[in-house]
Amino acid sequence: MSTALLIARREFSSYFRSWLGPVLMAAVLLTDGVLFYWKIGLDQKLLSAQVLIEFFYNSSGPLMIAGIILTIRLLAEERQNGTLILLNTSPVKDRDIVVGKFLAAYGVLVLTTLLSLYMPLWIFVHGKVAIGHIVVGYLGLLLLGAAITAIGVFGSALAGSQVVAAIISALMAAVFVLLWLLAKASEPPLNQYLAALAVHHENFRPFMQGILLPSGVVFYVVFTYAFLFASVKVLEARRWQ
Repeated sequence: MSTALLIARREFSSYFRSWLGPVLMAAVLLTDGVLFYWKIGLDQKLLSAQVLIEFFYNSSGPLMIAGIILTIRLLAEERQNGTLILLNTSPVKDRDIVVGKFLAAYGVLVLTTLLSLYMPLWIFVHGKVAIGHIVVGYLGLLLLGAAITAIGVFGSALAGSQVVAAIISALMAAVFVLLWLLAKASEPPLNQYLAALAVHHENFRPFMQGILLPSGVVFYVVFTYAFLFASVKVLEARRWQ
């Protein structure tokens, strides 16, 4: 097993040795469930496909918040407690540290997301909806979760405390989520570039609708890689300070 996977296993289990993992998962699933059943009760005339679209849209919010919360402690806590020095002076590569901690937080996020699968399956049993729509929608949620988790890891790498990490990560995530608003107020061709960089609006919408666009997959993969790469560079720079 590689060093990154060893770190990931240790960090993943640490989420469930404290209150953070179970409580956060329960909060996300409860929020998803309330929004799901509230939407169905509010508008009984919605078609099954429309309910599914609403489900993916509503689920993306708690997912992004959870992604930030899960990553706050990853590197900032190590630096705050002085244990990051031990990692920096060990033969462990910075890349393994970043990838391992990312995989741990993302693993909790994936598990939480998959546990909500009973809701769209309920629509599938009681209505007419394509399995492909469910699969593509969940793929979109997982890709969005990876992008937000990568932002959180980067924010945690920059910060010296968990509070600062939370602020930095939340601000960066908010900027990339709300870029579509700035795009609306901009002139062509700048508005097209800004809209294309928005991590949620234009890039996530096709997944919500069950449309698999390779460009959307590539965007999230590249976005995630870019922030993880930046996190590695931050650790490398701090190692030599």
